[in-house]
Amino acid sequence: MIINFLAENSNSIFETIGGLGLFLLGIIILTDGLNKLAGDAMRSVLVRYTHSPLSGAITGLITTTILGSSSATTVAAVGFVGAGLIGFTESLGIIFGANIGTTITGWIVVLLGFKLQTGNIMMFFVFLGALLRLFAKNRVATIGYSIAGFSLVFVGITLIQQGMGGFAEFITPDNFPSDTFIGRLKLVFFGIIFTLITQSSSAGVAMALSALFVGTINFEQAAAIVIGMDVGTTITAVLATVGQSLEARRTGFSHVIYNMMTAVGALFLISPFIIIVENFFPRALSANPEIMLVAFHSAFNILGLIIILPFTRGFARLMFKLIPKKKSLYTQGLDESLLEQPSIALMAVQNSIYNEIIALLGHINAILDDSITKRINIKQLRYELDKTYVYVDQISLNSESGAQWEKLLALIHTLDHMQRLYERCEEEEDRAVTLKTAKHFIKERDSLIMAIKSIITAMKSKQWHQMYKRSFKTKNTLHKRLKPYRKMIVEKIARGEINVEKGTDYLESIRWLQRVSSHLSRISYHYEQALLASGK
Repeated sequence: MIINFLAENSNSIFETIGGLGLFLLGIIILTDGLNKLAGDAMRSVLVRYTHSPLSGAITGLITTTILGSSSATTVAAVGFVGAGLIGFTESLGIIFGANIGTTITGWIVVLLGFKLQTGNIMMFFVFLGALLRLFAKNRVATIGYSIAGFSLVFVGITLIQQGMGGFAEFITPDNFPSDTFIGRLKLVFFGIIFTLITQSSSAGVAMALSALFVGTINFEQAAAIVIGMDVGTTITAVLATVGQSLEARRTGFSHVIYNMMTAVGALFLISPFIIIVENFFPRALSANPEIMLVAFHSAFNILGLIIILPFTRGFARLMFKLIPKKKSLYTQGLDESLLEQPSIALMAVQNSIYNEIIALLGHINAILDDSITKRINIKQLRYELDKTYVYVDQISLNSESGAQWEKLLALIHTLDHMQRLYERCEEEEDRAVTLKTAKHFIKERDSLIMAIKSIITAMKSKQWHQMYKRSFKTKNTLHKRLKPYRKMIVEKIARGEINVEKGTDYLESIRWLQRVSSHLSRISYHYEQALLASGK
């Protein structure tokens, strides 16, 4: 029976499969083209205008609408959170807004593909787009590429409709799970699986719309399938978190949790939605079921946003509990995926170095016996510094890169002096012990402790020049004060007032103070230069 069915309907099967393939190809080409045309601008918009969950929702909606892909938006959000460019709580708004933005594709499909029947006309635009891609250059060629992708979407829809039309006599709503709660759950699961296979919820929605259009499924069944597709699309964001930071993982899995929550709510909204439509628009479901399906898709996503937005911070706390922070990391933003965008990778390095500087300075004060600060795991910091070095080495830039090149050089200089300062802490900690016990250096030791506290305060308040001024002044003051001590200690050794071993400890402690203050000054200077290169 199955073999006979396949033989008798081979044309419809191939048309449907081919149409789905063209639709997916069109989505891929369109998304790629739009990313090249507006991707950088949209990513800048996400970072620049995401200051709260509400602004994040608006930027997520707009970005997804322009790029035509919620996956592109959510993956970008994951990357930005991983780099420390936006906060985790703010990124949740982007996730929520992206869900609404992706429903715009459904409206375009149903209005242009189903109502206007533009498939044949779009054949010409596929040809036009291909010509522009082949013979034009730069931006015009990319526009042609995008036009070809956009047109292929509607050519694919036309083929899907034609293929589905061939099944209308053999496949009816009765062939699918019955309209019970369990039946709807099965269809939700089917929608999830379909989206996992095609990696495109838009393609799934197009298939559901086509099946509904020709009558192979009814509205309730199509609605359940679309709900499942909303859950299935989250797999892309989850995959984007592999190997990334804790915050990035939280962002990716937030997409899953939120979509599952909206899916549960949407499942219970199918029947109320039908009742409301039948009461206010009696013929809408029978005359335009595909429009009602897209309206339902938009409605439950908008309703989900309205409900969740006031509780964003509570949702964030839930994610903190589900994915707790195991240990403090200074380089959690250094994700491999950011290396394709050197400007963002540099910002991630900048943020990591910021964390490492504060940790290192706090540790210096702790070994100098400052009662407020605590020691850190110095070996862990060494590992993080090495990790930062390796990451910086992978950033591909050249001397013609302008400000980015200058920023890269400044960050490398900063890391170099941090490495040397780390060595002062690890290998010469006994010098700090001498400074704590020797009466000669009490003022100098306290002066360094106070200077480090001021530098940390300036960094936390983003007073970068004040940070450098304070470190530079401390270096000059210490070097001036310590200069006479060298001669004094040598004379005491010569007179036999202190033995050679003790005198050597004092001399090495002086050298330690001088080196630490010099490295502090250079770290502050180069870090400020890195910030100036990025326009901060």
